[in-house]
Amino acid sequence: MMFSNPFDLSALGNTPGASTKSGTTATGAEATQDRFLKLLVAQLNNQDPMNPMDNAQMTTQMTQINTVAGIESLNTTLKGMATQFTAMQNLQGLSLIGREALVEGKTFGFDGTVGKAAFRIDSPADSVQVDVLDKAGQVIDTLDFGALTAGQHSFNWDGSDFNPNDVASYRVRASNGNAPVGSFMYSRLTVTSVGMKDGQMQLQLQNGSTVGYDKITTFM
Repeated sequence: MMFSNPFDLSALGNTPGASTKSGTTATGAEATQDRFLKLLVAQLNNQDPMNPMDNAQMTTQMTQINTVAGIESLNTTLKGMATQFTAMQNLQGLSLIGREALVEGKTFGFDGTVGKAAFRIDSPADSVQVDVLDKAGQVIDTLDFGALTAGQHSFNWDGSDFNPNDVASYRVRASNGNAPVGSFMYSRLTVTSVGMKDGQMQLQLQNGSTVGYDKITTFM
């Protein structure tokens, strides 16, 4: 049989696996290269003597097989990197258990009767107060922080005179002179467990909620 044109490399995917010296079936890049070499030798042996394959055709086919083998090798490398990344995420997650996480919210994280929270103010304020609210929205206690610089501030509230189940939330009132200062509130909650879902780290917090790692503002 004579071959007048270079063979189609798509045939490599349909060629049965080549046997290795150990008698097992070669797979992946090794098998692809083995099949390529056998087809190339067959083509050279059976090519038309009047129309032999030139060097350009040979180079093109060698480039094609190197590309195929390179892609398979790259895929193997990427799979290995993905496995290592997942393992690193799991280790990182375990180290977060027991730490406090700040998430967007206006509720306290309680440690016994001590309520923990944090807030951020947009600019310096000469008066900053935090009102603790019950479930009816009534103020049951007020903390006065005086003057504070711009940025994030964490605080503890002594709620020993109150039942934590009666405490609903808190609010921040900040001003500089007669001008109000913008603020943002955070719940400060302990991480109780960590898991993975759809390749993303999920954190379970002490209040029973579960949030993605990307929803955490910072850890303390």
